[in-house]
Amino acid sequence: MDAKTDRKERETAPAEESRAQPRSDRQQRPPGDDKRVEDRPVEDKRDDEQAQDRQANDGSPDGNKPGLIKRHPYIATLIAILVLLVVAAVVIWWINARHYEWTDDAFIDARTVTVGAEIAGRITDVAVTDNQPVEAGAVLLRIDDSDYQASLKQAQAGVEAAQAEIANVQAQTQAQNAKIDVAGKQVAQAQAAFEFAKSEDQRNRELLAKGTATQQQAQQAASTLRQDQAALDAANANIEAAKSQVAVLQAQGKSAEAKLRQAEATEDQARTTLARTMITAPVAGHATNITAAKGTYAQPGQVLMMFVPKDVWVKANFKETQLDLMRPGQPVDIAIDAYPEKTFHGHVDSVQAGSGTAFSLLPAENATGNFVKVVQRVPVKIVFDQPPGVYLGPGMSVVPTVKLR
Repeated sequence: MDAKTDRKERETAPAEESRAQPRSDRQQRPPGDDKRVEDRPVEDKRDDEQAQDRQANDGSPDGNKPGLIKRHPYIATLIAILVLLVVAAVVIWWINARHYEWTDDAFIDARTVTVGAEIAGRITDVAVTDNQPVEAGAVLLRIDDSDYQASLKQAQAGVEAAQAEIANVQAQTQAQNAKIDVAGKQVAQAQAAFEFAKSEDQRNRELLAKGTATQQQAQQAASTLRQDQAALDAANANIEAAKSQVAVLQAQGKSAEAKLRQAEATEDQARTTLARTMITAPVAGHATNITAAKGTYAQPGQVLMMFVPKDVWVKANFKETQLDLMRPGQPVDIAIDAYPEKTFHGHVDSVQAGSGTAFSLLPAENATGNFVKVVQRVPVKIVFDQPPGVYLGPGMSVVPTVKLR
């Protein structure tokens, strides 16, 4: 291998010297030298070609190596297309996103009802179980009503007694009116007798003055007049007494009517209390968080279960910077985490007049301490256009998207 290398160096040395010499010297070179180069063995030529290939593979010193894009044109084109598609998608998304506002700080909300006992008593029946759907007016539970039934009967008896007293007073009033009529007739009779006695007395006085009547006759007529006068006065007093008794009976009648109204109020209260022994559903919904059990003693105000109505909506807490173009009636697409395969539709119902912190238990007081501005969130009520048709309960996560334009 060393002999071959030495021979190769000796053969290439004259060629390098000839390249280093001036052009005039190369022209004067004998023709025999070129012939010796051309007549080199084939093996030496092959070695030269392999050396040139190795030099090309190791790197060209003059920078003629092709670039990455030229070596992989299809991959470069594909990458360029993907970049253009991404840019176009970002631009389209940005243009489209300006027409919408969304938030993930949103939940299903409803006016839950606390079902509690209004009276004291032992629970005799619980008609529903946990999470059971019920319609409005359906019985939820019952409380022992035996004591309240007795109170109602007692109140009804009081009403009947008051009605009887009123009837008695009315009967007495009618009887007294009849007495007044009799007394009136007696007054008329006494008045007639008095008028006749008065005429007789006047006539006897005149006859006595003429001498045609005796003194006894005149005295008898005067006595009769005085008797008839007394009878008339007695008749008038009797009728006045009868009329005054009517006023007494009228006062008794008013008292009896007041007692009747009181008895009726007691009856209504007893009936209402009796009705409270049966607790019913105020609206259609679901009974949940039931703590009542048969046999337990319920106290007034004690919470026995919770009731969730079917009427639910979305309470979305948007940032105050998102409310510039938000108005009631704008359409909303509602995505509920519990039903990812469905999209529900609704509209903005109203925007709360104030941020959420303003109505919290301990509202922020920015006039004290150091102030740090924080973007506030304002609750927005979103209602469904159609009943959702799926089970929804307060607190379930929602992502609403409001279309502003």
